[in-house]
Amino acid sequence: MPRYEYRCRTCGDTFELSRPMAESSAPAACPSGHDDTVKLLSTVAVGGAAAAAPARPAGGGGGGGCCGGGCCG
Repeated sequence: MPRYEYRCRTCGDTFELSRPMAESSAPAACPSGHDDTVKLLSTVAVGGAAAAAPARPAGGGGGGGCCGGGCCG
């Protein structure tokens, strides 16, 4: 289930809720009971070994079928 981040305009606290995507736009009450909240735009950072892999040469260079450029000409 996705997690959504909200900020309370009354007290300034930031909090997260797990809820179905169908309810992503539904109002969310702050844990302190305030109703004036806004959903924040979250960003996702991706890292790890795949991000550090060397770039493949243009033109395919072998393997991968059409996605690797081997059969397109």
